[in-house]
Amino acid sequence: LEPGDVRRLVMDEFALHKGHRYATVIMDAERTRVLWVGRGNSRQAIRPFFELLGERCRHIEAVAMDMNTAFDLEVRQHCPQAEVVYDLFHVVARYGRDVIDRIRVDQANALRHDKPARQVLKQSRWLLLRNRENLKEDHAVRLQELLAANQPLATVYVLKDALKEVWYAPSVREGWRRWRAWLRHARESGLAPLQRFARNLQHYARGILASARFHMHTSLLEGVNNRIKVIKRMAYGFRD
Repeated sequence: LEPGDVRRLVMDEFALHKGHRYATVIMDAERTRVLWVGRGNSRQAIRPFFELLGERCRHIEAVAMDMNTAFDLEVRQHCPQAEVVYDLFHVVARYGRDVIDRIRVDQANALRHDKPARQVLKQSRWLLLRNRENLKEDHAVRLQELLAANQPLATVYVLKDALKEVWYAPSVREGWRRWRAWLRHARESGLAPLQRFARNLQHYARGILASARFHMHTSLLEGVNNRIKVIKRMAYGFRD
């Protein structure tokens, strides 16, 4: 690498083995080339990369990542001028788990004396988590009927799409407007899982709004991580 030729990084983790053993991959976002792979997903694990980068850290202007506090803190220590950009996919996936799933289960439990209605809610997870544009016509109709019959689910579903729009804001100013509106609706919803998620997300607001300046995401690494998994399978039996 030539000094100053890397300006934007993407970093993500992948599972090495079953049982929560991970490795971290760091890529040059502009040239889509892997710069470094290291065992682990802690601050200590990724520190050697920044030590190797040395003085070139000052040229880094943005780093895309999941909402991983360890990555965030290490980047801020070595590249204080760089903007951290949080990945939309990971946030929406967490929203699905922590908000939509929780509300769906709570609503199903409230219908324990109405078994047919409870069964409909229990079987609706896939409908609620998939993007509306990816649903077939009959599934879209089922989703519409479900949302019309259940106000809490309708609220969190609409706010899922509104949350995505924060990332797609054409400017930081518009991003702030969308973010404040989303936060207000979440607080006023009266739904505890959504309110809790919104409180936690506030700590990451700057990295969310940075996406208006730096259109970066960790999906760039998906193909690389799949390639690594193929190499792992081909190398089955080798200890290292």
